[in-house]
Amino acid sequence: MSAATVGLLAGMALGFAAFFGGFWAFLLVAVLGLVGLVIGRMVQGDLEMSDFRRPRDRR
Repeated sequence: MSAATVGLLAGMALGFAAFFGGFWAFLLVAVLGLVGLVIGRMVQGDLEMSDFRRPRDRR
């Protein structure tokens, strides 16, 4: 599935959530979509937990 198709489906899901559920449903769908994206990237191997941690400068 191409990135454009995935973007179209995500936009449609957010649009339906906003139309039928209001702002909070829109926000919930957006946050859960982002969580799903991160988990999917981790499973696929494109993202690692170390990418979220910033090394501290110890002086």
